[in-house]
Amino acid sequence: MSGPARGQGLDAPAQPGSGAGRWGESAAPALAADVQVAALDALVGASGFDPAAASGFSEPAGRELTHDYAAATAPAALSAPLAPARPSPDANSITGCQTLFRKEVMRFWKVGFQTVGAPVLTAVLYMLIFGHVLQGQALVYGKVSYTAFLVPGLVMMSVLQNAFANSSSSLIQSKIMGSLVFVLLSPLSHWHWFFAYVGSSAARGLLVGAGVFAVTVFFGQPGFEAPLWIVVFAILGAALLGALGVIAGLWSEKFDQMAVFQNFVIMPMTFLSGVFYSIHSLPPFWQQVSHLNPFFYMIDGFRYGFFGVSDVSPWLSLGIVSAALLLVSAAAVNMLRTGYKIRN
Repeated sequence: MSGPARGQGLDAPAQPGSGAGRWGESAAPALAADVQVAALDALVGASGFDPAAASGFSEPAGRELTHDYAAATAPAALSAPLAPARPSPDANSITGCQTLFRKEVMRFWKVGFQTVGAPVLTAVLYMLIFGHVLQGQALVYGKVSYTAFLVPGLVMMSVLQNAFANSSSSLIQSKIMGSLVFVLLSPLSHWHWFFAYVGSSAARGLLVGAGVFAVTVFFGQPGFEAPLWIVVFAILGAALLGALGVIAGLWSEKFDQMAVFQNFVIMPMTFLSGVFYSIHSLPPFWQQVSHLNPFFYMIDGFRYGFFGVSDVSPWLSLGIVSAALLLVSAAAVNMLRTGYKIRN
């Protein structure tokens, strides 16, 4: 088989009757095109090189080379519009944290009748029973009716219990059902987990507290002596119990363990924190025991915002609640950082 004659290009027409002509009628077109493209791509890289001359291609007489070789052979990606710039990793993390927060909020909101409506109804029952029995028979701080005294306590109790329930139930359900792996696959740090779970828990607690206040305020109308203290202790208490719920959810491996944590830790500390009474009505020994309960300072400081009086100084309550929040948050963040009971 004879090759192209000297001085002819790779795509020069074969002489009639030659073997090259017969070979080109079968497999030559595809192979010759591949060889030509490869050769031209290599030659274009050399400066000052004329690809048309190298290929042996010449326009017929009277016509000029009008096509742009570079445009014809350029890859399509070079002429495509530039893709939008990718957001930075920090922006992706913030967006992921917001997504996880929204997911947790929607988780309890979609069953709001159970997660918001039921706690409000429970608080109303407490108000009906205790308010009806003790109304007119007891004054607190010497001037406050018992039903008015009970309203802030029920509101704060609802905030604390629901903030704890949100983060703890979410984590334990995700672990048992196996859906937590999808959150583990996301590029989120332990800080983003912490803020998403605690933030959504605080949102649920505050929402339930607002609902309880809106309903129970008709039974007894407390004042608003220091509204800023109300907001501060409501947020700190919700965040503290949300962080404590993260710890409980990570520690628990089944629902029985979660029930133990809630029934033997959260419930007693809540009911023995002065929700239904002032600790000054207790014997001296139990007054000292109540001072060891951090829940007491959250409720007492919250109640100070309504009446301007409390069992202890609101500044002392603020210091103790803030210290407890820092301690519990540090423990929760460390458990998330090490993947305690969630990476195996």
